[in-house]
Amino acid sequence: MRITKYTHACVRLEHAGRVLVIDPGTWSEPAALTGADAVLVTHEHADHVDVLRLAGLGVPVHAPAESDVPGLEVVPVSSGAEFLAAGFRVRAVGGRHAPIYGGQPACANLGYVIDEALYHPGDALHVPDQPIDTLLVPVHGSWMKMAEAIDFVKAIAPRRAFAIHDAQLNDRGLGSVNGWLAEETDTDYRYLRPGESV
Repeated sequence: MRITKYTHACVRLEHAGRVLVIDPGTWSEPAALTGADAVLVTHEHADHVDVLRLAGLGVPVHAPAESDVPGLEVVPVSSGAEFLAAGFRVRAVGGRHAPIYGGQPACANLGYVIDEALYHPGDALHVPDQPIDTLLVPVHGSWMKMAEAIDFVKAIAPRRAFAIHDAQLNDRGLGSVNGWLAEETDTDYRYLRPGESV
């Protein structure tokens, strides 16, 4: 599986000519969606779902059944659901967005385990009840702190981890985050810049 990181929480997965894109938000590059066969949206916030771009794409867009995404037709998904998207096996886990500062209302948030190997949690730190080979770890947000990101990686204990949810960090902040995760977790941690693939 080829993994390409785009700005913020957007990730493109490619395998055997199929393309699945997760969380193409308003901050991510349009190129992430080129040739996409299906899209997964973890939750309704604009940094994870670009409604205008997705409305004209013409491919299935899977999103939490409880989400409110006006102007976008979605395939509703519930926690525990297992389905195929662009030929990838997907299992939805979790259920709610992490608590946001100031008591703002929490929305539905689903994490997605892809092909029993890769996990994108969206804006939550839900630990799935299965081994994870590749973790996409949120590293910054109004709903989290660095210690939580480190503990999340330790709880899941993946073989490798890549940062997501990082668009509000400058280079100095990214250096700090990357240093902490590399030093404090027992995993192959690596930062991918937007457009970089593994």
